[in-house]
Amino acid sequence: MSEEMKNKDEELMQQTIVTETQDKASEDMALADAASEDKAPEGMISADATSTDKASKGAASTDVTSVDKAPEDTTPASTAPADDTPEDTISTGTTSAGDAAADETATEGAPADAPEVIPSMDEFKDEIARSFKKIKEGDILTGTVIGISESEVILDLGYYTEGIIKLEELSNNPGFSIKVDVTLGEEMSATVLREDDGHGHILLSRKRADDILAWDQLKEAMESRKIFRVKIAQTVNAGVVTYLLGVRGFIPASQLSLTYVEDLEAWVGKEIEVVVITADAENKKLVLSGKEVERDREIKDRKSKISRLQVGIVTTGTVEKITPYGAFVNIGEGLSGLLHISQICDKRIKSPSEVIKEGETVTVKVLDVKDGKISLSMKAVEEKAEVIEEVGAAPSSYSTGGEATTGLAALLKNIKL
Repeated sequence: MSEEMKNKDEELMQQTIVTETQDKASEDMALADAASEDKAPEGMISADATSTDKASKGAASTDVTSVDKAPEDTTPASTAPADDTPEDTISTGTTSAGDAAADETATEGAPADAPEVIPSMDEFKDEIARSFKKIKEGDILTGTVIGISESEVILDLGYYTEGIIKLEELSNNPGFSIKVDVTLGEEMSATVLREDDGHGHILLSRKRADDILAWDQLKEAMESRKIFRVKIAQTVNAGVVTYLLGVRGFIPASQLSLTYVEDLEAWVGKEIEVVVITADAENKKLVLSGKEVERDREIKDRKSKISRLQVGIVTTGTVEKITPYGAFVNIGEGLSGLLHISQICDKRIKSPSEVIKEGETVTVKVLDVKDGKISLSMKAVEEKAEVIEEVGAAPSSYSTGGEATTGLAALLKNIKL
């Protein structure tokens, strides 16, 4: 009796093992099918084949042969109905070895998220301190233009509120245009008129700031001979008026140009380059000069031309002025040289006017160029010498075939005492 009970127990145990093996095979195949929906065809075949192989081995050990009959080229060989698989099987079931390896590889290759950088309060302490700074009337603030309308300019002051500059407080220049002369993004300094304009904004005036700040800049510009470009606004008695850095400036008629200016009205609306020659903040006096700019450029241009002038060349010139010790001759290119009385002719003369007169064209030779001064000679001109009409056109290496300068002995040898 005990032998029969023992046999029954063994049969029951084998049936249990077979049932568990079949359930396991079905579960593996269901998981493979679910995973195949998100994988490439190659992965589907590999997963199904693995599941099929597991099922075959399990069935063979328990006399189950139904799975082994599946064709080798069928994918999958046998699948369990989707309805037989519990809803949580796919999401919570054990994945295949291939899926686990793929997930592990993907996890290792993915870059780690960079930690979020949270700025500290120290980075904003300057802005915070500035925003809570006490502002009072008369303070000069600097801000960035963030808004322009027909009647006002809005400034970002880095404060709890913006600054407003009304049109009438922008410039002293009658020709000022808010649309032309103000641009978004430019920096502007202005004086506080009121801490609150009635709408929560700070009321400012650039004109008043210019009256304070501009004079310092004008004094520095006068010392450095800085050149400004200004537009003539109007004529006044003995000169014209313009505006520089928001300050009204005067240009005397005698300082407009190197040449004589007769019609001042013709200069209105013109733009010229000027330098500051007087900047008196106490008396609100600003005087400018265009003549000084022209003179400085003329001097610079003359030096450049003289540096290129070749000693020894022969050219023609016009007698500009006669003096007791000689004459000044214009040889062109804006250059004049001294023709000493001893270099006018071979004989002794009491006055240059005995031989030459103003306005006369003479042929001269360049004897020397030193310290910006040109020495000329008429008597050193040789017969049949090559005459260069334009001194600027002379070759850089001019050769006269003899001495380029005249020594003291040569200058005095024909002088009779």
